[in-house]
Amino acid sequence: MLLRHTPKEITERTALMINPAKTCQPIGAMYAALGIKGCLPHSHGSQGCCAYHRSTLTRHYKEPISAATSSFTEGASVFGGQANLLQAIDNIFTVYEPDVIAVHTTCLSETIGDDLPQIFDKAVKEKKVPEGKTLIGAPTPSYVGSHVTGFSNMVKAMAALAAPGGKKNGKINIIPGWVEPSDMEEIKKIAAMLGVSINMFPDTSGVLNGPLTGEYKMFPDAGANIADIKDSGNSIGTLALGEWCSADAARLLDTKCKVPCSILDMPFGLKATDRFVDALRIVAGTSVPEEIMVERGKLVDMISDMHQYFYGKKVALVGDPDQVIAMTEFLVSIDMCPIHIVTGTPGKRFEERIREITAAMNCKVNVRAKSDMFLLHQWIKNEPVDIIIGNTYCKYIARDEDLPYVRWGFPILDRQGHQHFPTVGYRGGLRLLEQILGVLLDRKDRDDPESKFELVL
Repeated sequence: MLLRHTPKEITERTALMINPAKTCQPIGAMYAALGIKGCLPHSHGSQGCCAYHRSTLTRHYKEPISAATSSFTEGASVFGGQANLLQAIDNIFTVYEPDVIAVHTTCLSETIGDDLPQIFDKAVKEKKVPEGKTLIGAPTPSYVGSHVTGFSNMVKAMAALAAPGGKKNGKINIIPGWVEPSDMEEIKKIAAMLGVSINMFPDTSGVLNGPLTGEYKMFPDAGANIADIKDSGNSIGTLALGEWCSADAARLLDTKCKVPCSILDMPFGLKATDRFVDALRIVAGTSVPEEIMVERGKLVDMISDMHQYFYGKKVALVGDPDQVIAMTEFLVSIDMCPIHIVTGTPGKRFEERIREITAAMNCKVNVRAKSDMFLLHQWIKNEPVDIIIGNTYCKYIARDEDLPYVRWGFPILDRQGHQHFPTVGYRGGLRLLEQILGVLLDRKDRDDPESKFELVL
């Protein structure tokens, strides 16, 4: 039943992936595009591809996802999709009136060899792009990379809009990486507490976690303003949160517009959040206010109070590389032992970083990039863990191996709350600890004999 036929014996596989720990590039590109105010994502490929990308994001965020498609038929699949895309651009600006169309390609259009810059140039020359409207695009074939790669490529396309040479605006660019809308709200809140003026893109807060007002708006009054994205070349610096999701865009701004950049880990947990706050403080030339120190102190207090329940617990962890790197550091810092770590996104540097972070642990660590959850399950069978942390697909492993389980990452299809409650920053660290502690103590209550079934722990 379920995954119980997973064998304990591990066989090296080079041409087969089972239960991949990733999804396809266009989903990441679509999510990034939704973080631009007044933007309609456009899938340059078949209707089926677009439907899959929309449905995955809808199931995770529990919000309707608007997106257009070039609707390839057999003719476009053979002769190219230029005519389809030109017609789509004309129709979209005429009917839906977005400020921005963000085009991402699919396997089909990439295999054919459609040239987005050339098609965009033709659309402008044929006056299919109205005055004051913007057209951006990113190559996102699903046969390379992952949803993380697609996100990065679309954010890089946003950064390419920046123009150098203007007057410095005194702002700091923050490229938040693939985090939840609630996390983006938390990042903005931390910057506001420091008194730092920021320009964050993309920004899905208010877009995919907005209120139900009874009034339909195709384009919510939220997201990164396209004028601010274009002005990002005049900022005093850029903080990119995550090597895989954000670094390419930050380095482009540095090269093109001479905006110095710093590549940081995502601010999950105590140490990574400390580094993020300190980087903001240094670039902005400000000091850390007492209210941030209070938030930090609360996180330290909870770690201290509950340390005995975290200490020595073995963890299996799966997710996107930027998130997993920061989470691994957080777990190690509270004396938990992440021993099985997998990401589906390629990149040798991932394995190196994990080994650096876990070097002080007195146990063997299995880590693999560009891997799958089948291997993670086999590792768990060979060396059991106390808890598994990852997306919804981990529920099958957790059930088969009778493991405590914390839902974290993308996608989460069977629970609510992740789009509303942050896990970055000090407040987010409290949320993560509460979730981890909750499942560990639930298991303790379930398994303890009556003599140890205590009212107060």
